Amino acid sequence: MSPQPRDLDTPWARAAEADDWAQAAEADYWAQAAEADYWAQPADVVLGALGATETGLSAEEAARRLETAGPNRLAPPRRGGWAVILLRQFADPVIVILVFASIVSLLLQDVTDAAIILTIVCLSGLLSFWQERRASLEMQRLMALVQVHADLRRDGADVEVAVAEVVPGDLVVLNAGDLVPGDCRLVSADALQVDQAALTGETFPQHKRPDQVPADTALADRVDALFLGSHVVSGRGLAVVVATGASTELGRLSGRLEETAPSTGFERGIRRFGLLLARVTFVLALVILGLNVTLDRPFAESLLFSLSLAVGLTPQMLPAIVAVSLALGARRMAARRVIVRRLDAIEDFGAMDVLCTDKTGTLTEGTVRLHAAVDATGAASESVLARAALNAGLQSGFSNPIDVALLDARAPDPAYAAVDEVPYDFTRKRLSVLVDGPEGRVLICKGAYDSVVGVCTMTPTRLSELDARFGELSDAGYRVLAIAEHALPGVGAVTVEDERELDFVGFLVFADPPKPDAARVLGELAAAGIGVRMITGDNQRVATHVAAEVGLDPTGLLTGTAIDALDDEQLVSRAGRTGVFAEVDPAQKERIIRALRAGGATVGYLGDGINDAGALHLADVGISVDTAVDVAKSAAAIVLMDKDLAVLEHGVRLGRQTFVNTLKYITTTVSANFGNVMSMVAASAFLPFLPLLPRQILLLNFLSDIPSTTIAADNVDPEQRQHPQQWDIRFIRDFMLLFGLLSTAFDLLTFAVLLQVFDAGSTVFRSAWFVGSTLTELAVLLVLRTRRPAFRSRPGTGLLIASLAIAAVTIAIPYSPGAELLGLRALPAAVLGSLLLITLAYVVAAEAVKRSFYRAAAHHGDRPPPEAARLRHRRLRQAAREHGGGRRGRGSGWSAGRRSLLD
Repeated sequence: MSPQPRDLDTPWARAAEADDWAQAAEADYWAQAAEADYWAQPADVVLGALGATETGLSAEEAARRLETAGPNRLAPPRRGGWAVILLRQFADPVIVILVFASIVSLLLQDVTDAAIILTIVCLSGLLSFWQERRASLEMQRLMALVQVHADLRRDGADVEVAVAEVVPGDLVVLNAGDLVPGDCRLVSADALQVDQAALTGETFPQHKRPDQVPADTALADRVDALFLGSHVVSGRGLAVVVATGASTELGRLSGRLEETAPSTGFERGIRRFGLLLARVTFVLALVILGLNVTLDRPFAESLLFSLSLAVGLTPQMLPAIVAVSLALGARRMAARRVIVRRLDAIEDFGAMDVLCTDKTGTLTEGTVRLHAAVDATGAASESVLARAALNAGLQSGFSNPIDVALLDARAPDPAYAAVDEVPYDFTRKRLSVLVDGPEGRVLICKGAYDSVVGVCTMTPTRLSELDARFGELSDAGYRVLAIAEHALPGVGAVTVEDERELDFVGFLVFADPPKPDAARVLGELAAAGIGVRMITGDNQRVATHVAAEVGLDPTGLLTGTAIDALDDEQLVSRAGRTGVFAEVDPAQKERIIRALRAGGATVGYLGDGINDAGALHLADVGISVDTAVDVAKSAAAIVLMDKDLAVLEHGVRLGRQTFVNTLKYITTTVSANFGNVMSMVAASAFLPFLPLLPRQILLLNFLSDIPSTTIAADNVDPEQRQHPQQWDIRFIRDFMLLFGLLSTAFDLLTFAVLLQVFDAGSTVFRSAWFVGSTLTELAVLLVLRTRRPAFRSRPGTGLLIASLAIAAVTIAIPYSPGAELLGLRALPAAVLGSLLLITLAYVVAAEAVKRSFYRAAAHHGDRPPPEAARLRHRRLRQAAREHGGGRRGRGSGWSAGRRSLLD
């Protein structure tokens, strides 16, 4: 396309005419230029407007612009993060109402009650803040380990800079696998192809060139513009950054992306649990308020009492406990060289029951080496190796293990030079380079065997012989590529159309043996409830051979061609029974992931290449490695510092441990609190006084929460890490009701003993129940934290020490000088002894009920919870909507943008 005539009246041209970028900014040129059509301006005009040169920005200028423009993130950076976390602790509606009611009491001269309640609320909030803030700082440290970088030209040298530090005017050096770190104007390009599905939804990458286009060109057709959220598939380029962060095209769409983002399994579980708790809390609070008002008790006191119970039923520490559990889990996983990029992925990591993985480097050694270069007859051939070295050494696309292995075997002949090339793509599966040398101009094509022979000219007999040779080599477990050539004298540029009527040259045979421990690790994953699926672009013969070597069942192997022949529902049915997928392209990988998820599996995908990006986005848990290309690493929720399934298996068990500890807090706390509230309802019906004062309820709740802050580091029984863990709201509901009512039964026993045996008045009654209720909560936490008998499961040291310390403090409070302020008094020895005996009896009963409960749960365990069935149907409907019953589709566009590293 010929350049457009320059319009010197455009914002870009006026900014380019300014003395420098700073002057342009001061004159408001920059603000206008940012909104202008940079793709319709010559590259040098855009460079001038941005104050950029071929040597790039200076480090000082880049630092100044970073201060002005802010970090390169879609969401604005959090200012005063600690203050936001602190305020969030007091933003709960029930807490706000309670504080308001306390202020009303203060105005009504009830100073002591109001002050104590406000003090306890503040202490609870500060405890939660400390835990959550610590978790936040820990995650910041871990995220720094897996930052994605951009290659920039600054001060005349190419440097690596964190993407968040890229600024307008930076020159970006782009190679295959790189993320585009902002909206850019292309300055130069060499066979550059960019996948911009995050914005346009295009199935195939687009060729990019620096020629300007008209201002009204649609976004998808702006060949000289690059956009944040896209990545380089092949070739190389140099571009100048025009906009960063929220000013980019993706930034403008980020609100919509967040709205359409599907929630994770962890988020769905927390939301369903919250709804369950809200319903129970609302009903019980109304019942208690109505009951006390009916009994002609003071309204203000009754309201405070009801609200205090509502707070008591709510697990106030849940956000902090979740944050601490996930952060601690992330830290433990980091110690095992597994880095968590998104905390909410830990639950899905623990719930994962299907792992899809590539072959190279995961199941095999990953060190590809050239075994042989042979001609059509199978004889070793230096000529074949020479042609392959030229193709590998003179191509300008992304570096890959195949080309590295070829160049290790032989350097390209320096008498040849590259003229042009047809870059590799995952549809053609071949790469062609036009070279010029002593023999004239020759197009050398290297790629998958079927792809290359498909563009060669040969007789049926010769094709049959080549097929047989290819089959023999593949059956032996070798990866086999083909190489062909075609003389093109006088040709200066080539396209896909020139890949025809080629002459077959020979085979390139590569070895990548299975890892010695692959079979053992796969067996351990199977024992942990995780089925492994191999998904590879290699031919089915090699895939079958490797699968047999590592213990995977290749029966029912599906190729990419077979996948294309299936509609979505058929693929759902087949994918669940298939262990090996071969000869698949990126779009087919995505269909496989969708099919497995639609079948009800929680799917992890392990990949590190450009062609894995879409599948990583679609999986429940995207897993990559630290050495992966940037686009793969940024798409992943989990990053392995070593590409090793054994490392992954350890990480999965730690993820399960994190989830189990989070669930421990929820089940034990909610059941104990539910029991206390039901006891309050019963006591309010027949006692002539409030069973506990509001300040005592809140203090009880605060004390029992302290040991819970240590539960994130609690020990987890090995059998609970053995199988995938998932949310089951029905289980939580049944647990809450059964053990809550058991707690209520022993509370009623306590009431009977206090009233009938000791004839306790209001103060002694409240003091005794305050002590007894706290002791039973602490004891039952140690009992219900495990499915084993409590004496056969050692609690974490922190949990045990905190529980014993709080028990001692609780017993001591009625005897302390401040007891009168709290409405408590010293207990007679006989009363205290009775409370200890009731607590012991409660522990014995809880153990017996626990054994029966888990036996019944195991009996019904073969039936999936209703949530699993609903999730499966929802995924099937979603797949049908996305594809309209079709057979293929990329489908990773919006999710790619949503999960960008810049979110």
